[in-house]
Amino acid sequence: MLFAVLDHPIGVIACRFGIDMIAMLILLMGIYYRRYGDKELMTSASLFNVFIFAVLTILSSVNFSVNAGFGLFAILALFTLRSEQIGKIEITYFFGSVAIAVICSVQGSSLAFVLAAVAILVTSAFLLDHPKVLRNVHSVRITLDKIDAEAIANPEHMCKELSARLNVHVLSFHIISLDFIHDMAVLNVNYRNR
Repeated sequence: MLFAVLDHPIGVIACRFGIDMIAMLILLMGIYYRRYGDKELMTSASLFNVFIFAVLTILSSVNFSVNAGFGLFAILALFTLRSEQIGKIEITYFFGSVAIAVICSVQGSSLAFVLAAVAILVTSAFLLDHPKVLRNVHSVRITLDKIDAEAIANPEHMCKELSARLNVHVLSFHIISLDFIHDMAVLNVNYRNR
């Protein structure tokens, strides 16, 4: 019965869509949403996955070059992501969702290859973003009302001073701007809660 379904083009598309949906849901609901709880990004990445799957399935069934398909993919991704600033983690999971749709929808690869590719992708995301592998580091942009000479001359001392002032463990900082006219400094501070 399964082989009869796989002999029909609609059956193959249905199997690929099933693989796409399961892998995407594991990535976004099972990993991303449980760790970060961002419903808005999870919903948009899920829908974007379905839309990309549909568009690329149609494009790969007609005579359409892979380069044109990836160009379309890049344009759609830029259009969607330009409306709001999102973090590195969010954009990575968003791209992962789209990558799953691309892997599953492009014709010419066997279902076994598609399964193996999405299994590697989802497993890698689970392991590489696991809280026991890398502890969470937060980032905040702060403005100092005085330029501290230690910020440039002695970064270790500045980290200790920022840790004391912010009551967190400052790992590092990056100077965004120095304004000598107004005696202000803007820093991006990476820290962990104590």
